[in-house]
Amino acid sequence: MSLTFPARDEIARLTARMLLEIKAVDFNAAQPFTYASGLKGPTYVDCRRIISFPRVRATLMDFLAATVLRDAGFEAFDNVAGGETAGIPFGAMVAERLGLPMTYVRKKPKGYGRNARIEGVMTEGQRVLLVEDLTTDGGSKLSFVDAIRETGATCAHTAVIFSYGIFPETTGRLADHGVTLHHLCTWWDVLAEARAQASFDAATLAEVQAFLTDPRAWQAANG
Repeated sequence: MSLTFPARDEIARLTARMLLEIKAVDFNAAQPFTYASGLKGPTYVDCRRIISFPRVRATLMDFLAATVLRDAGFEAFDNVAGGETAGIPFGAMVAERLGLPMTYVRKKPKGYGRNARIEGVMTEGQRVLLVEDLTTDGGSKLSFVDAIRETGATCAHTAVIFSYGIFPETTGRLADHGVTLHHLCTWWDVLAEARAQASFDAATLAEVQAFLTDPRAWQAANG
């Protein structure tokens, strides 16, 4: 393991820059994106694209491993679990960097055989780091955390590349469940870098800022 520890704001800026460079981010106020919740917004991020860009992939995984070590501790974990499906490759790469066993958590039991939700070897008492690609309001993480805890292991930390950073309830929801969130960048970091690079026109960036400032009001006004 050979990691460097850049300043947090530099990690955030570079992460945003890489996401823009590989076109993992799109802004479209004229034709808003529909999210899994059914609500709409002018922003979209697809962290799954990262796995196809080796230099970006390696750098972001170094950043994620360094962030976890700095924030949680160098001997804080015994196992790294990726969340199905997007978190699995990132969980594997972080586990490799930390020199730890890797497992993954299914969204629901397999439905046959052992009917397992945990794949790989996870044992009672292990301290597990949950790795995912992103988080919106933190809700989906709780099911994964509960599945890990059902094995007798503990899970007090989750690490993601991207956190929306616009829903104030996110950290509170996770904290109430005994989980600390670690992330590399948010929509605010991406917006700042998009402005610096003039990646989108001024009108689109203004709409994105309006959405980020009050997403519920923007959604109400835009269907």
